Amino acid sequence: MTSSYAIALHGGAGVNPERDYREVEVHLSELIRQCESRLKQGQSAIDAVEQAVIELEASGLYVAGRGSAPNISGSVECDAAIMDGPSGKAGGVCAMQGVVNPIRAARAVLDTSPFVLLAGDGARQFALDHGCEAISATASHYRLPVGIEEAELSVLDPGLAHGTVGAVALDRSGGLAAATSTGGLLGKQPGRVGDTPITGIGNWADSEVAISCTGIGEAFIQSGGARDVTARMAYGGEALEQASTAMLEQVAVAGGDGGLIAIDRRGNCVMPFNSPGMKRAFVRSGEAPMVQIL
Repeated sequence: MTSSYAIALHGGAGVNPERDYREVEVHLSELIRQCESRLKQGQSAIDAVEQAVIELEASGLYVAGRGSAPNISGSVECDAAIMDGPSGKAGGVCAMQGVVNPIRAARAVLDTSPFVLLAGDGARQFALDHGCEAISATASHYRLPVGIEEAELSVLDPGLAHGTVGAVALDRSGGLAAATSTGGLLGKQPGRVGDTPITGIGNWADSEVAISCTGIGEAFIQSGGARDVTARMAYGGEALEQASTAMLEQVAVAGGDGGLIAIDRRGNCVMPFNSPGMKRAFVRSGEAPMVQIL
């Protein structure tokens, strides 16, 4: 075991500069310090990213978990994915309703099934069968995330209408992991699935790098997403920052915007975005935590 560790978080791309994000900044500041404490104590990367995303989902401050907004039929459908670099195993769920923490369901797929991605009612039943908490029909579970107004729920504005949460980590054993969760586009078509739950597009971890993406999922899918970044590094010899920026350029060509967070096996971190801001935080062994919105 080494003394090196690093973790990065994001609360989604897209920020309205006219709105107050102090609550988000406080939350990210507290959470990144909690994540650092757990990694210092030897927590694995896969457990660190799952726990971080659980807390991001539970806060209701982002378009994921409690912050997810209804689609055009009035239902909330969530997507999530998680991947463990050392084992190469991944799990995901998509278009899933009625589960408190979608990332827990994704972890259950990774840990207890031969599958990588489960959808819809099948994903929900699998999650409940494996100990995930159901949302009570009588409980007021969801809240609008910071920066989103009720009037925007029926207006699909790609500049504001998306959001995702994610975490990437390097643990003291050198393991990498990534986790990503979203409520998808606000006012989306029922059944719509973006890049988040697709291993290799919205979420990826291997022995070299861990990546979590956020933005317009269709454009990330068309641009190759996280695996395009790793391919540029492996086959093109590009540095992490160069490869990440180049992929986002293709996202823009495809008509989308967004960003990503990535950590490599040396603890280097990049957090590029081409959207109007991205909620993000990062800490590395021996350094003070940082939180930025714009």
